[in-house]
Amino acid sequence: MFPRLVYESFRRQARRKLLAGIAITLGVAVATAMIAVATDIGDKINRELRTYGANLVVTPQEDTLDVEVGGVNLKPPSDGAFLNEADLPKIRGTFWHHNIVGFSPMLPVTVKLGGGAKDVTLVGTYFNKQLTFGKEDFTTGVRITHPWWKVEGLCGDGRLARPGRVEDSPAACGWPDDNSESILVGDRLATKLAKKPGDTLDVSGRQLTISGILSTGASEDDQIVAPLALAQQILGKPGAVRRVYVSAMTKPQDALAIRDPKTMTPEVYDRWYCSPYVQSIAFQLQEVIPHSHAEQIRQVAQNEGTVLSRIKGLMLLITLAALFASALAVSAAMATAIYERRVEVGLMKALGAGHLVVSAIFFAEALLLALVGGVAGFSAGALLARQIGRSIFNSQISIEPVLFPIIIAIAVFVTFAGSAAAIRRAVKFDPVFALRGEG
Repeated sequence: MFPRLVYESFRRQARRKLLAGIAITLGVAVATAMIAVATDIGDKINRELRTYGANLVVTPQEDTLDVEVGGVNLKPPSDGAFLNEADLPKIRGTFWHHNIVGFSPMLPVTVKLGGGAKDVTLVGTYFNKQLTFGKEDFTTGVRITHPWWKVEGLCGDGRLARPGRVEDSPAACGWPDDNSESILVGDRLATKLAKKPGDTLDVSGRQLTISGILSTGASEDDQIVAPLALAQQILGKPGAVRRVYVSAMTKPQDALAIRDPKTMTPEVYDRWYCSPYVQSIAFQLQEVIPHSHAEQIRQVAQNEGTVLSRIKGLMLLITLAALFASALAVSAAMATAIYERRVEVGLMKALGAGHLVVSAIFFAEALLLALVGGVAGFSAGALLARQIGRSIFNSQISIEPVLFPIIIAIAVFVTFAGSAAAIRRAVKFDPVFALRGEG
């Protein structure tokens, strides 16, 4: 008898049930999409934010030591200490090496230009350097860590490449080879010197070919950028590196991230060490590069955490708003449906049905609606999440199987929450007035 009552309710009030089901489906679909994206968004946003540059810098440990007596800095003036280039491939040996997108060593050298021009800074670096660590071959350099650098140079066929033009491959246009003696000249410096790609430039007695004009919007526009090996030759220090910029995917800071590892218990230290915090990755960089000090570029790291937190907060707000709207729609549909069935409720109560039986019938209907709407909403939300992944992150959003029972539970909760007030009113109907059709 009980199943028949539920079946007849759906058959006779198909329109009301359909409206309630659609409301549940839409709310659950939005919730599914937002939860799926939020749980899979961390790495994707971090990878997107890595296009804005490095978030860690490694320098010689000596540079962090200040010798002060009576407030006077007695540290002798010098160009500072150096890191050893041979240690850099060890970065691929850290625990979180898969999170390290790339790194770029830098070696600034003051050089003299021919023609009576004033001294300028030449910066040696990797452009697209092929390296090996163990059995692993990998590529790194400023084209990975400094993607905003734009180069205008000559292509293989002699055409002048323009930044951003699709047909001009960055591999062939303007960028020097790491084993060559070609250089990039900053845009402002090139204008002062009246130089263009293909010209030669006298740098400390060396005739170097300008492969491209570099535009960054920063200090590099007044500098020369050359392969690291060339800068080391000019400086007379083979294997020297002044600093290393590292681009790594990290998780936002929390209370554990900012703790001093020296004060941690072994269990807490293991959890900190095995979490991709910017601090723990910096600690591991110091372990593999002797006599180094690694620290986060604070503005970049803090902005990443802020962006990620705000995006997740926005997704949570959208989810709550969608579920609240769904609950209101279900409440309105159920209230109307129950009011139309007040005679039926009055008859059941006149025949001896108690509050529990009446409420059980309506909650059973609500449960069936929640299950159908939850399954449909989960399917629609999964498609929506994948579309968001393709259109925004250009990658696939993975839907975890554990999300399905969570979404079904959310659908049941929202449906019961929306139906509770109407069902409570139904069990309080006076059978005398209900049978007379009076509310």
